[in-house]
Amino acid sequence: MKTALITGITGQDGSYLAEFLLGKGYEVHGIVRRASMFNRSRIEHLRADPEIYGKRLFLHYADLQDATPLRRILQKSAPDEIYHLAGQSHVGLSFDIPESTVHEVATATLSILEICRDLPKLPRFYHASSSEVFGSPDDSPQTERTPYRPENPYGCSKAFATQMVRVYRKAHGLFAVSGIAYNHESSRRGENFVTKKIVRSAAEIAKGGSQPLVLGNLDSERDWGFAPEYVEAMWLMLQHEVPQDLVLATGSPCSVRSFTKDAFAAAGIQVAFEGEGESEIGRNELTGETIVRVSPEFFRKIDTTRLVGDPQAALNAIGWRARTIGGDVARKMLLAEM
Repeated sequence: MKTALITGITGQDGSYLAEFLLGKGYEVHGIVRRASMFNRSRIEHLRADPEIYGKRLFLHYADLQDATPLRRILQKSAPDEIYHLAGQSHVGLSFDIPESTVHEVATATLSILEICRDLPKLPRFYHASSSEVFGSPDDSPQTERTPYRPENPYGCSKAFATQMVRVYRKAHGLFAVSGIAYNHESSRRGENFVTKKIVRSAAEIAKGGSQPLVLGNLDSERDWGFAPEYVEAMWLMLQHEVPQDLVLATGSPCSVRSFTKDAFAAAGIQVAFEGEGESEIGRNELTGETIVRVSPEFFRKIDTTRLVGDPQAALNAIGWRARTIGGDVARKMLLAEM
C-alpha cells in the first residue's frame, strides 16, 4: 500500500484527490488547520466512513507557516508521495493580503522541500502551480517554455515556488514537479470564486430570486476545466518515469460572459447582453428583467485577461487530456447547485 500526504486536503482539489487516491488503495494523510470551527465539509463523507477514517485516512494538525509540526508529520507518515495543494489561492484577495500570500504559497513550499531533503526515504513531490505565473503573456496558448511574468502577488508567489521546485529537482535530485494548472472548477469550488458566484446566482434566479448577479470584466477569458479530471493528472505526473513540469489545461478559452450565459441556459434562462464595458448588462430574454450587471468594484487592479494553456506536453508525457471544457463545466456546476 502506497502512502500519500496531501496539504490542502479540505479544499476542492484536495478532497477530490483524497477520494481518487483512496480508490487506488492508498493510505492517505491530510494536513488541516486547527480552528474554532470545522471547515471540512468536502471530506466529511470520508471522515464519517468507519471503514476509511482512522484506517486508511488520517488527518494531522499543522500550519503551513510552522515548519516544526510539518517536519514531524512527514517523518511520522513517511509518505511515498506528497501533493502540496494548500495555500491562499484567491488572486484578487492576494492584493489585500500580499504578505500572507507569500508566506503560505512561496515560503511554505520552500519549507516542505527542505524537509523532504532530510527524510530517510525521499518522497515524490507534486506542487500545485498556476497559470497566473504567466501574467499577461505575449503568446497564446502558453506552454512550459512561456516566460513567467506574473502580475499579482499570488502569481509572483507561485512563480517563486515553481522555480524552487525546479531548483530542488536539479540541485538535490528530488522527484519534484509542478503542475501549472489553469482554472479548474466544480461544485466544491469556494463561494468567493467567480464561477461559483455565477452558478449560485443562476440557480437562485431560476428558483424565483430577484437579486441580479453583479460581475466585473465580462471579456476576461479563462481556460476553465473540471477539477476531478485535474487531480488524475496530478497523480499521473508522480507515476511518470521522469520528473517534468507540465501545463494542465483544456486549450480552449472561455469568457466570463460565455460562462455566465451557459450557466443560466442550464437553469432554463436565456441571457441577452447589451452595452459594453462597465455599462454592460444582461437581460432575461423572456421577461426583459436585468439579471446580470457589471460593477467597477469587481474589476481587478491588474487583470490577466487571456490565459489559455497548451496541453500537448501533458498528453505526450502522461496521456492526460481534459474532457470537460468551458460551458460543460458551467452546466455541471449548475446542475449540482440546483
